[in-house]
Amino acid sequence: MPIPEKSPAKKPRESEEDKDEATTLALCELAVTLAREATDDAVSADPGRDAAAAMGEQAATFRKLIKRSLHQKKDEVLYDALARTQALDARAGLMLKEALEEAAEATVIERAEGKRVEINAFVVPLFLHTTGGLDAARCFQDQPAFEALTKSFQDGLLESPEAKVVLVNHGYHLNEIDGITFSHLHEMLRDAFVAMTDKRVAATPAIDRSFGGWPDSPFAVGDRAIELRFLLGFSLKAIDDPFYLVPDDEAAADAYFQAREARFQQWTAAAAPLVKRCFGIGDATDDADSDVHFLYQDLFHGGKEQGIAEYFMLQMLSELNHGLQRHGVAPTAVRAAFGPVTIGEEAQLRVRLDTADGKLVAEATKPVPALPDWETEYADAHDALRMIGVQTVLRAQRFEQDGTPLGLTAYHAGTVPDVA
Repeated sequence: MPIPEKSPAKKPRESEEDKDEATTLALCELAVTLAREATDDAVSADPGRDAAAAMGEQAATFRKLIKRSLHQKKDEVLYDALARTQALDARAGLMLKEALEEAAEATVIERAEGKRVEINAFVVPLFLHTTGGLDAARCFQDQPAFEALTKSFQDGLLESPEAKVVLVNHGYHLNEIDGITFSHLHEMLRDAFVAMTDKRVAATPAIDRSFGGWPDSPFAVGDRAIELRFLLGFSLKAIDDPFYLVPDDEAAADAYFQAREARFQQWTAAAAPLVKRCFGIGDATDDADSDVHFLYQDLFHGGKEQGIAEYFMLQMLSELNHGLQRHGVAPTAVRAAFGPVTIGEEAQLRVRLDTADGKLVAEATKPVPALPDWETEYADAHDALRMIGVQTVLRAQRFEQDGTPLGLTAYHAGTVPDVA
């Protein structure tokens, strides 16, 4: 009697946790590899056909893993991969961060007729100046103002006349914007796309989930308040719309962006009354000193970071001004020293104000990105200090634990800092 052959042992099924860990590791490894290859290519003008092909395949796999993770709502995988990569290699971390942001805030869709379109999420950060602070119950109750504000993005040529543009009927608090994850934003794009292309009234569950509510106002009735809010919108356009085509020539590209910035400044003048009405501060009975200050329109993550950076800068200036007032010292009577510090595991910018005889008047810190552009950080801090009247500005190489600045040199705008 023949002995039956043993059936091959079944391969154990890979758990969901194992799959997630494999994706996390793959994203880390690919980000590090691609970042290093990009650096090598900058040194070598011709990386070779085989090397270029291999790099192209790796880049395609990298994008595919990101896209799949977004579709599967694997935020834990994406944020874990980002944290691990940033710890391994700062430049690879920046590459992965930019790739994740780009994939989450914009996507290309092929329509049934073969036409390719792009939908993206954009924000306009706003600083609203009021007496007593904003009242959430009064915001976005003026429908004609909201409709006119939405239309103004195309009337003011911030978006193409051929595009479709919608605004979310809500003013986002920083906590709400910061709570929108990569996969959540990707879902919101899909919600917006359906709403903009389906003639029927479509549900928008992902957009609805983004309304987390504002925290309680910290302002009393008579307080002068400056509050950060964001307008959030979506733009649907043909992939080849010439309106968005940036010229290859450097001079022509500069002219393109200068013209767009000029249009934006013109738009802010027309949009300001509409924004005030949308936030419930636009009628004659309101404080005449209420005002709105616009930051530049940008894609979701760029605009978010712009708003956060400006918010922390204003917060820092407020602390410095408070110190000047508490000590009864004029801004022209102090010297400012700024430089890098590490608090916990995060890099920050510290600014310290001292009198001529070395007496501490005020100090404050401001968070900076994971891979800081120190030249920009210093230039922005210098401009802000000059704005409040501080004339003498020094750069510190580092600070002692007690806050004493060391290695002081006069700061001159445009100099590249030497940060260890």
